[in-house]
Amino acid sequence: MPTWTSCAESADRTYPVPVTEQRVALVTGAGSGIGRATSQRLSERGFHVVYTGRNEDPLEEAAAEAPFAEARAMDVTDADEVESVIDAVVTEHGHLDLLVNCAGLFGVQRPIPETVTAEWDLILRVNLTGTFLASRAALRVMGTQKPRGGRIINLGSVSAQVPRPHAAAYTASKAAVTGLTRSFSLEGRDVDVAVGQLDIGNASTAMSRVHEAGALQPDGSKKPEASVDVGHVAETIAFIAAMPPSVSVPFMTLMATRMPFMGRG
Repeated sequence: MPTWTSCAESADRTYPVPVTEQRVALVTGAGSGIGRATSQRLSERGFHVVYTGRNEDPLEEAAAEAPFAEARAMDVTDADEVESVIDAVVTEHGHLDLLVNCAGLFGVQRPIPETVTAEWDLILRVNLTGTFLASRAALRVMGTQKPRGGRIINLGSVSAQVPRPHAAAYTASKAAVTGLTRSFSLEGRDVDVAVGQLDIGNASTAMSRVHEAGALQPDGSKKPEASVDVGHVAETIAFIAAMPPSVSVPFMTLMATRMPFMGRG
């Protein structure tokens, strides 16, 4: 059992801090895809990883495969739930060293005139607001815990730079995440919290495999696109996570070499 030595205050909360060298990471969207692969890799690298997501069964299954892990249900769009889970993690482990925001939705591709408002709202709520809520809660903890500091890594997309056709909500959400990353990086640096973003292009997951079969192109055709193994994404995140908070990686892009990005279409 850890030895409790001091406390860190965040807003009106007080956290006991145990003496332990094991770093604690929380990953959103950890039940599948990039989140699951990232959580596994971080655990293999010695982090105690908190797998979070809306559905408990896949979280429990995924966490059972990792050497240092636990599963906690958390809806990133629910501010109270996000605060509660992060409070519980810090109360139990004494500190939070890493947040990786992997939770995200792509949605149904529709021309802008046919975009459904409810779908727009959901994608923005998960991709943007969810990233904000988790990052806000983590920044509060990391900026006041003892020792102070930590790292937040957001998952972006090359779509924010070069949009896919008929994907306005996803494109807008990821472009907004880029702005969010810049704002958190600015405010995080004064409290030793490094904030950065990894922009992904066609990682092979259930969400993106539709592009491997035939992705809609600007000329209206559908063409298969190259993808990168999700393990390379997880490895890149683990590489960044291994750096001390005094080292910042503001933005990085990881994509399949042969995907049509540099001059899409």
